Amino acid sequence: MNESMPLEDAVEFAENPEPRCPCVLLLDTSGSMQGEPIAALSEGLKTFKQDLARDPLAARRVELAVVTFDSEVRVVQDFVTIDQFTPPELKAQGQTFMGSAIHRALDLVQARKAKYRANGVAYYRPWVFMITDGEPQGEPETVVEQASQRLKSDESNKRVAFFAVGVENAAMEKLARIVVRTPVKLIGLNFVEMFVWLSRSMERVAQSKTDEQVALPPPGWGTV
Repeated sequence: MNESMPLEDAVEFAENPEPRCPCVLLLDTSGSMQGEPIAALSEGLKTFKQDLARDPLAARRVELAVVTFDSEVRVVQDFVTIDQFTPPELKAQGQTFMGSAIHRALDLVQARKAKYRANGVAYYRPWVFMITDGEPQGEPETVVEQASQRLKSDESNKRVAFFAVGVENAAMEKLARIVVRTPVKLIGLNFVEMFVWLSRSMERVAQSKTDEQVALPPPGWGTV
């Protein structure tokens, strides 16, 4: 992962001084996502880029990062605006290091906010959007517990808005115990509809004031 130089940051923020709306996509790429689910997820990411790029304000304000998790946690895309975002090619393999992945996403958000502050750039509350078809697997239970505690503290202090989406056979009850907001169960493999919803939601946020409460459209692609 390239650590960009502070000078590059300064240039980037000078060229685009808009307030930023950071969003981390936290994607489960464990073995059970193989086949149709991973293909549908990849397709959804392409739609997300196209949809978000159509809104000129959101295109300047929304920043995306992508973290995948299986038996490893990888930052496959650090924060970029939508014009520089290339939907990654996803492969499914291994176990489900969900606790470590949540930690990584929260670390990423924290580091990005520090950069905004250093460059005098305003920002919206960051979003983390986790998509999983299972439950934590292959890592110590304590890692998951610590991630859950940290998430609860970050949510209650409004440092992050964390959304969890469960695919097909995801352990929804287990998921609900880890996160704060009620997880949404994806209907079938409606990833395209889900990402269009996410894109519209990000647009609403990007068009609001940085501390405004924004009403999100109902997620017609899932059930609570």
